[in-house]
Amino acid sequence: MRNLTLESDWGRMPRWVGRSVINSAWKLETELPAEVPAPAKLRWADKSTLNVPVLTATAAYAGLSKPKSFVDEECPAKGCRPLRVVAVARGEATMPSSRGDVRVPTWDFTVKGVPEPFRRVAVDPEAMGGPPRPLDRGIQEVSTYEVRAPTQLQLSYTHGICDTTYGSRVHETPEAVVVGVDVRLNDNVEVCNDIGKTDRIGVTLREPLGRRVVLDSSSGVPLLPRSDIRLVEFQNYDPRRS
Repeated sequence: MRNLTLESDWGRMPRWVGRSVINSAWKLETELPAEVPAPAKLRWADKSTLNVPVLTATAAYAGLSKPKSFVDEECPAKGCRPLRVVAVARGEATMPSSRGDVRVPTWDFTVKGVPEPFRRVAVDPEAMGGPPRPLDRGIQEVSTYEVRAPTQLQLSYTHGICDTTYGSRVHETPEAVVVGVDVRLNDNVEVCNDIGKTDRIGVTLREPLGRRVVLDSSSGVPLLPRSDIRLVEFQNYDPRRS
């Protein structure tokens, strides 16, 4: 659920690096491994795994270095240096996914004069599913949840400042738990500012949650536990094209 080029620690980077990246000033000064790597096993926090094909270093470098679709400013000779790639190695990173955090393989490219490598997810995008799509005009009401006990969830949800919360809702199947909150506009309010507020509310399940997926009833999208990622916001963004 993030760009396939991992975000760098820009606080450690020389000032010229950001401008060079925006302008795609890449210069390959090492030979990239030609062989196709063996499949990798992805690992989620719940111990589940998935075998996926891995990109070659050449394909990963093409994704890292492809020209940007925009340029914030021109790249003057004194402010933009070549990003001289002098080494490449395999690595690993933890990335958010629609199933929660997952450990993935990366290709790590060392650039001369830069204190940390540029990292590109090495999983073949063909093996990735697209972001979950919300229901038509669905608004994600419940943003995330926390498991307080095997049958107890605490939901975080958004509502207007003039709304009243009457309770939580839950519908269970063997594969999923659908949650929602009964929120209604206060009948006594005639004028209200259009301001959102985040609150929390508990919900009790008939059976322990286990490995069932939790869905927001308003939008239909999965909820990620204790996460700030709202999958409804991915309607117009597909990380596979990043």
